[in-house]
Amino acid sequence: MDMIAERGLEKLTMAALGREVGMSSGHLLYYFHSKDELLLRTLEWSEGRLGAERGRLLAARGTARERLDAYVDLYVPDGHRDPHWTLWLEVWNRSQNADEEARDRQSAIEGAWHRDLVALLAEGVSRGEFRRVDPDRFAARLRSLLDGFSIHVAIGLRGTDRGQVLAHVREFLDDSLAAGAPARES
Repeated sequence: MDMIAERGLEKLTMAALGREVGMSSGHLLYYFHSKDELLLRTLEWSEGRLGAERGRLLAARGTARERLDAYVDLYVPDGHRDPHWTLWLEVWNRSQNADEEARDRQSAIEGAWHRDLVALLAEGVSRGEFRRVDPDRFAARLRSLLDGFSIHVAIGLRGTDRGQVLAHVREFLDDSLAAGAPARES
């Protein structure tokens, strides 16, 4: 994961990766068959770790809003060249030419983030912490906002560091989910 973040997938050679992990490039190709498969499996491994962390934070005590803020904190990259987000950028870039199975695997990863967010939003609405919104529609829009901001952070776009992004997202959530706010199209 670190080597992909450092060099990008195009500059990563199986020989260099093999040296780094103590395997021959032949062994790597035997297990992964291609760089694209290596990339997707690395992303699945990374997402498995993040999924466990996301599950812990969503199951924690606290208000739905506190847990939503923790979800956002986990979602947004730590900064420029964040290894996890660099993997995502590589996968998205390659998914135009990916086969159906690879796209299905990518959708499964994205679906887990979405389902967890929908459940959290539904809980906040049912407890009266959030105004009435359609949790699925709101989650789709929020994730799109998070993706857009996160890409800017991951590629190092000036004026969009992690702190600024978190402030923008929290302001959006304050404006959009305040329980006393009038209902509007979600």
